[in-house]
Amino acid sequence: MTQHVVIAGGGIGGLACALALARAGVSVDVLEQAGALGEVGAGLQLGPNAVRVLAEWGLTGALHARAAFPEDLRVRDAHGGQTLGRLRLGSVIRARYGQPYATIHRADLHGLLLEAVQQQRGVKVHLGARLAAYETTPATVHARCEDGSLFQGVALIGADGLWSRVRTQLLGAQPVRLSGHLAYRGMVPAERVPAALRGSGVTAWLGPRLHVVHYPVKRGDWYNLVAVVHGVLGQGHGGPPGSDPQSWSHEARWNDLQRALGPVCNELLDMLGAVDHWLLWALNDRPPMTGAHEHAQGRVALLGDAAHPLRPYLAQGAAMAIEDAWTLGRLVQAQPDLATDHWPELLARYARTRWARNAMVQQRSARNGTIFHASGALRLARNAAMAMLGESLLDNPWLYSGPPERSEEHTSELQ
Repeated sequence: MTQHVVIAGGGIGGLACALALARAGVSVDVLEQAGALGEVGAGLQLGPNAVRVLAEWGLTGALHARAAFPEDLRVRDAHGGQTLGRLRLGSVIRARYGQPYATIHRADLHGLLLEAVQQQRGVKVHLGARLAAYETTPATVHARCEDGSLFQGVALIGADGLWSRVRTQLLGAQPVRLSGHLAYRGMVPAERVPAALRGSGVTAWLGPRLHVVHYPVKRGDWYNLVAVVHGVLGQGHGGPPGSDPQSWSHEARWNDLQRALGPVCNELLDMLGAVDHWLLWALNDRPPMTGAHEHAQGRVALLGDAAHPLRPYLAQGAAMAIEDAWTLGRLVQAQPDLATDHWPELLARYARTRWARNAMVQQRSARNGTIFHASGALRLARNAAMAMLGESLLDNPWLYSGPPERSEEHTSELQ
């Protein structure tokens, strides 16, 4: 391990990056601002593209010990309850893409990545280490934390999320984009889920200005629920006006959610009513990437939400961070004679490989939000398209067959 890299952020993206680099023979310092490692938030979905990476890293067993593997994705009308469309998952999606579709709690995915990182020599995770600033020299990057500690490497990877300090210094201060959407999240034991909904699938309920998604996690022992509505924190939702938009832990009230949902069907209300405790966060993102320069410059690169934060309407936030990490690790592995002065070009190749795919996922995620929450003519057209086109409308071959190994493999034109 003659090369050493500093990673800012010890979340899913940061740990995935540390694992990918360590497997390629690079030693790593991971700087995590929290005083203890862990993940907050809700469950998440992992398409075959993400599961493919975890399998290559030898984590199939760890994933199966924690995740659920849904048999289908059903889209239903939130008001009338009727099924609008269905995508078969399970063995069908595995046969199509070589890997299954998984659902898992964020903390469980973070935990399995942490265990894998801890088995790698050359990786050190530093807690309470919040990056303050960095400086670059012709051969190194120096990262300084708020507590005065200093770390040096041949490169710095910013995996420090939507509010990334690495991004701010690299690209300048840019305000996040407010979506105007709020996500209520909750968990419920499987035995309390209404019997009619206690299946092994993902269910998405669509309605005007809202949608709800629920699916099993923790090997089916629990269900994760996320209800997205239009609104602003502090205006009938959550904490007081001015509540910290970076927080994932606003207390939420069931009555507020009911009021925001309006007259949805009883089956959906029964499912949501099984949740004892709701939390709330505002959904924010940034405009889609416009070029490779937004992913890396010189010896500094961005990964995951620091580079391309996503709205959750394509269920690919964690997957894109994992793909980023995989790509970087593969590029290092492909250059066994990697020297200190090779890193700027290596990071430039990483950026060229990743930026267009990530930009497309950003665009499609935002577009899906408009389609999910549609009313009027757009809602009627959406429902008709699902009825006519069936699985072909819900499947995403360009996405699930990834990640691409070279920039030229991702030739889809951004729309």
